[in-house]
Amino acid sequence: MTAELVRGQNHPLPHTRLEIRVTAGVPVLACATFGDERGDAPGTDSVAHPGSPALPGVEVSRRAATGPRLHIDLEAVPAPVQLVRVVLALPEGVGGPDRFGAAAAPSAVVASADGAEIAGFTLTGLDAESAVIALELYRRHGGWKVRAVGQGYAGGLGELLADQGVPGARETAAGIQEAAGRHPARAVREAGPGPGTPDGARRPGAVNYTHPGRPRLTATPATSPATSSPAEASAPPSGPGEPPRPVAGDAGGWTMDERLYNQVWGMFEDLARSVAAYRGATGFAESRMDQELDRLLADPRGRTGGAGEAARARARAAHDELAGRARTVLDRDLDRLAAESEVVEPALPPAYARWDSACWQDYQVPREAPMALRLGDLRLPERPGLRIPMLVRLPLERGLWIDSGRSGPAVAPAADPRRSAMDTAVSHAARLLAVHPPGAFTVQVIDPAGSATAALAPLTAAGVLDGPPATGAGGVAALLARLTRRVDLVQMAVRGGAAESLPPDLDPAEQLLIVHDFPHGFDDRTVTQLRYLADEGPAVGVHLMMVADREDASGYGPVLDPLWRSLLRITPVPDDHLADPWVGHAWTYEPPVVPPGSGILDRVLRQVAQKRRAPRR
Repeated sequence: MTAELVRGQNHPLPHTRLEIRVTAGVPVLACATFGDERGDAPGTDSVAHPGSPALPGVEVSRRAATGPRLHIDLEAVPAPVQLVRVVLALPEGVGGPDRFGAAAAPSAVVASADGAEIAGFTLTGLDAESAVIALELYRRHGGWKVRAVGQGYAGGLGELLADQGVPGARETAAGIQEAAGRHPARAVREAGPGPGTPDGARRPGAVNYTHPGRPRLTATPATSPATSSPAEASAPPSGPGEPPRPVAGDAGGWTMDERLYNQVWGMFEDLARSVAAYRGATGFAESRMDQELDRLLADPRGRTGGAGEAARARARAAHDELAGRARTVLDRDLDRLAAESEVVEPALPPAYARWDSACWQDYQVPREAPMALRLGDLRLPERPGLRIPMLVRLPLERGLWIDSGRSGPAVAPAADPRRSAMDTAVSHAARLLAVHPPGAFTVQVIDPAGSATAALAPLTAAGVLDGPPATGAGGVAALLARLTRRVDLVQMAVRGGAAESLPPDLDPAEQLLIVHDFPHGFDDRTVTQLRYLADEGPAVGVHLMMVADREDASGYGPVLDPLWRSLLRITPVPDDHLADPWVGHAWTYEPPVVPPGSGILDRVLRQVAQKRRAPRR
């Protein structure tokens, strides 16, 4: 799992053969410098750069690029070398920005030789600097660690090298820039995607709104170098000194569906990174103030009197200055994300859109399934109004558990959590039906006591269920037996390579089973079948949606723990329950809500039912 570092944080390196991938919105020079036990560079021959790209154990990119790479073999680094610095600098004379503050914040990822990411660092907070130390790899107790540095230099590469003790630093920096000029940044524009160049890298001067870490996951179809993409062509120009304006679909991908999906996930990653950097910076400010105050308390002379009070005031002022600068950077990043969200949200197709989106007014039953589905929104407390769509890939790889227990801060005392949970389940089921072609997705319901009749009314009235809800213990057993048989038959056919031998009465459509009021109506046998469907069903097109309060099933003890863990828990009310081990955030999940009084759900379901009944041509 990738460790997302903040400035000053370190992380152990479990491998010695590494690749460092840099992502930037503009071409940058990647260099590497050696340092001794004092951190000084032994000489000019301890700098790897495009004109001299190799040092013992280190090789850097031979040109300026938006995604340069460094290949490092720590075992081959000479023993006197105690640290390897990864340096980024803006190339001169290519028409690009002259400071990092005028471009999207670069990011660096340390990966093993097989591509597995180890640690990442986004260099936020840069302004007038044109050269920066991104990372340090250093020896510690017989091993190696990586440290996120992010120290920038407004005086450029010459000032940076001079600070490291490189002889003739200014001349060396000029030579590096000259060498880069022999491999100019036009390679990024003309050669197309290649090693170290993210797919979809843009020409200088074109609209570019690349956030730190924004992935270019899939190559965009080739276009004429003189022709902008439709998204670029429709983008309004930015004014002088203004950041480029965001564009919907501004990500890699073969289709607009895929580009929007990649863009939404890029926005999610950017929000996570920006808030992680902010929290790390404010935590550092708090820690430094506490340390200064502790030193004052340790000295009896500093506890009282005007000198002590002045020292405490200085410590608090330094804290406030650091925290204020961090908040300014965060607000800038979040403002840009909010602007992007305002552009992206109206462009989302029904599978990704909110229920109040205008796209539902012109809804047509699709001919093919989308690549993902919106399950709700995610937000963080630093900007509650900034909501990122929560998209999951289709077909669903995990079942869903809509928790009907009384949880979450927004549950009203008079609210019925069970009814709210079932309304949420119906909303999700309706969207799944709406985004699949006619007959490609079916929904079945287990409602042992018949207590969900009112909540199920939109589905039953439209006639989109595959049959009446299963009630009573007999109905539960019969439906589960039928679905278990389907899973067994499809598994055997797939493993035996005999898919054509499936029984003619077997429905090939994707199946969604909604289970309400669990474990009422279940016995030991049907509980075992339910667990089997949760584990084996998704791989062969049988998906589970549990609407349940875990406490109701507490009598089964730990035997059901694997079932709950196999499901993605979501709630019918906003709840801070989605843990993000990537950066340590607890995301607030907000379920999709159909606007009160809106008939959109019924209208969409009627269209789905009409298409399902229409004779196939």
